[in-house]
Amino acid sequence: MRLMKKTIGRFIFWVLGWKVAKDVPAESSRCVMTAAPHTSNWDFFYVVVAFWILDIPLKVAIKDDWTKFPFSLVVKPLGGLGINRKPKHERKKSMSQVDQMAGFFDKMKDIALVIAPEGTRRKVDKWKMGFYHVAQKADVPIAFGYLDYHNKIAGVGPDVLYLSDDIAKDMTIIMDFYKNIKGCNPEQFETDKRYSKNHS
Repeated sequence: MRLMKKTIGRFIFWVLGWKVAKDVPAESSRCVMTAAPHTSNWDFFYVVVAFWILDIPLKVAIKDDWTKFPFSLVVKPLGGLGINRKPKHERKKSMSQVDQMAGFFDKMKDIALVIAPEGTRRKVDKWKMGFYHVAQKADVPIAFGYLDYHNKIAGVGPDVLYLSDDIAKDMTIIMDFYKNIKGCNPEQFETDKRYSKNHS
């Protein structure tokens, strides 16, 4: 199955004129993977195909309703993992979304949990910090997944970030990585102004 996915992925990228950056860090098999810039519905398609080629164990947190039959027949093979997204006050003793996502790492050895920290395809100047807290709680590194539409390259890294005790320092490293990458709609992307050097 893995070989078939890799072959199909390579063919799709060849047809579309895309390439993958093959210098992938070993930690990509167990990490929180940021996905940016996120400016188009096409992003998920390219991420799936790229991860097939790179043999990265893609997982995505999704509303648990979508992981039930019949949707599960499509969603689960694409890496969907169900979480309860109801407001915290409605769940009473249920775990938070961060706790639920961190819990995936207790159940799986190989997992690249992909999270789009912008949280929307629209332009925002403050990223959602859930991805950071998931990595912190699960004690795994953050890898930098990217889609460079300008050069038609999909890749990871090449380095990963092991979190320190300085969130501002860590976030500045992440912003510095993404600042020059062009998404599908580059006018809709901005790094988090709280941690971007060009806003200092």
